[in-house]
Amino acid sequence: MSRAHIAVENGDIEALRILLDEGVDVHEEHYGLTLLHHAVDAEIDGHVQTGEPLHVDTTAYLLSRGADPLRPASGQSSITADQMAHERGHWLAVELFDAWKVTHRMRRG
Repeated sequence: MSRAHIAVENGDIEALRILLDEGVDVHEEHYGLTLLHHAVDAEIDGHVQTGEPLHVDTTAYLLSRGADPLRPASGQSSITADQMAHERGHWLAVELFDAWKVTHRMRRG
């Protein structure tokens, strides 16, 4: 696993910021998951495993750095982070992605 994916897995946004500033691709993939897919997955897993409230900070940070929630992963399912959030019940990410879609439609249109 790359340093960026380890930072996502650990929720270490400071380390992730440094790596992205150093040129790591915000769409970097590991085993068919982009950093954004990994963030959605890690946030859900953290919530389920600890019982602590669901959070969306890593996902939000990656969006702010240019991650695209509609970009499919190269893995077998080719699922987008948006689809993953919907299917796995990450309602905070769903809300964030819905807002992202509105602002990006406005920029493109």
